[in-house]
This record gives sequence, structure tokens and C-alpha cells, in this order.
Amino acid sequence: MSEFFDESTASRKHLPVLRDRCLELLRPALERPNAVYVDCTLGMGGHTKAVLETFDNVIALGIDRDPQALELAGERLAPFGNRFIPVHTTYDRILDALDDHGFRAADGVLMDLGVSSLQIDERERGFSYSHDAPLDMRMDSTAELTAAEVLNTYSAHELITILRQYGEERFAPRIVRAIIARREQTPWTRSGELVELIRDAIPAAARKTGGNPAKRTFQALRIEVNGELEVLRDALPAAVEALSVGGRLLVESYHSLEDRMTKQEFARGITSSAPPGLPVEPETHKPYLSAITRGAEKADSEELERNPRSASVRLRAIERLRPTPEHMKNGDRT
Repeated sequence: MSEFFDESTASRKHLPVLRDRCLELLRPALERPNAVYVDCTLGMGGHTKAVLETFDNVIALGIDRDPQALELAGERLAPFGNRFIPVHTTYDRILDALDDHGFRAADGVLMDLGVSSLQIDERERGFSYSHDAPLDMRMDSTAELTAAEVLNTYSAHELITILRQYGEERFAPRIVRAIIARREQTPWTRSGELVELIRDAIPAAARKTGGNPAKRTFQALRIEVNGELEVLRDALPAAVEALSVGGRLLVESYHSLEDRMTKQEFARGITSSAPPGLPVEPETHKPYLSAITRGAEKADSEELERNPRSASVRLRAIERLRPTPEHMKNGDRT
């Protein structure tokens, strides 16, 4: 067993967000015989551990791009034997992950988006603005692009666009001017220096509310380094396609960009695509998804007290009703 792994420590550090609610929503799909569950963002394996403990008929695939997460979660889930299968890839490749391991479809799929507790707590990875560390921010340590490279090589226009789009940072031009001026003297290497620069670049009045002023810039850099929104854009329709009829997909988002993309993808399948006024709705235009949450659910007071990292979560869930139009044309996976 890895010298870094301790089950009691892992349980304290990684409290699965909305664990009980996720189990409740997944139950009708995962109680089926020989059910297949896919955790698209395995992390420390908290959600998957809860699923395997609750449903003894389930086989779980755990996807993560982070080799360290796969190693630690694999050790944590070792007691479940071959009921757990680790997969090193990005979750937009869920269909390949299922095919590679001999499964035609998934009965339950969970996406717990954003940065994991493991990545936040490992200071040297540079995800947290609370601790000085190298400007890394790679979820997959084998990838090439780091936050330092983004700060040192991207143009001012590119940096402003990233901060505005991914961080929704209204002071992006001011911050970027300071970043450019600083890198002309010495390259960016440490997160603590960036936190100080951002604090100085933002007007004092704007620093009084909203938490640490660096959080939006750090979020934007992390999303850019890891291509998070591009992966999510491809992963959402792939996960829907991967579902068996009656299967369920749950998505936990932590910022408005993720939640908006999820809402839009779900809406495509929940609403009819038939032109208004048709006397008979064609089969290929009927809704193929059903919402099983009313909008986006938030953490209640008990969850917030138990797990402060659930403060910004938005949970949406759907059930697949029938083959998608693409399935009808190409043959259903189920």
C-alpha cells in the first residue's frame, strides 16, 4: 500500500458532495441486475466507495486523468476486488472506457466536476490560492501545459479572454497588465506572488466582499490548463449516449459555466425537437431524457455544515427514456 494512503485520512479529506442524495437518485438504475456505474471524476473514490457499499450487484468504472488519484483511489477501493476498474483517461472518452472493458452501456453515471479535494490539498500542485506553491495546476501530471507557461507565454488579449470567460473576472484588463509588466522583469513561477499581484491590482473597495480576490483568476487558469470546458462539452453528450434506457446521469457543477453547459445539454433531450403544429410527433423528435431533479439542487444546511466544499454545488440529474435520435439512426448501444 502507498505510503501516502490512509483510509481514515482519505475519508476526512474527501467527503463526497451530496453523497446520500446521489445514492438516492441513482438507486432505481443501480438496483438492476449486473448494473454498471461510471464515476467520471473518480478523485479519492468517495462516491464510488459509497456506491459499491450500497449496491452489491454493481461493477464500477472509475475515470480520472490524474495518475495519483487513480493510485490512491485504487488502494482505497481494493477491498471490492474486480468490482472496481480504474481507467486513466479524460471523461469525454466514457464510450471508449466502456467499450475497452466489454460493456455496452452504463446504468448510472456521475460527474463531480471541478478540482478534487486531493488536488486542492496537495499544496505543491498549485491549485489553491491559500498556499504558496509552483504555478502548476495540471490535473494530469503527465500533461505539458502549466499555469506558469500560460502566464509567461500567452498574449495580453488571450489572458484577458481567459480571465473574463473562465473566471468571470471584471478586472481582467487591470490584472493582465500587471501580469505582463511583472513577467517582463522575471518569469512567473510561484502562486503566492500571483495572489499578491492580483490583490494589488484590484481596487480596494472590490476586495471587501466576495472572498479571496485571486479565486476567479485561479479558476480561469485551472480551466485553461486542463481544457476543462472543452472536455465537458464533449463529455455531456457522450455520457448521455453511454446510458442504457432507464439509466441515470448526475452532474455536480461548481460554477456557472459548468452548470449552464449541463442545463443546455439536458434541455436538448428533455424537450421535443418537432416543429410546432405537427399533427403527429415523429418518433425521432420525441424527448429521450426526463429530468429527475427540479432545476439544479443545492446543498442543505446539514450538508454545508458537514462539508463546506459543497457550498457552490449545483446538482442536475436526468434519466434516459429511449434511444437518442443518433441511436435510432446508427443502432442502439443498449
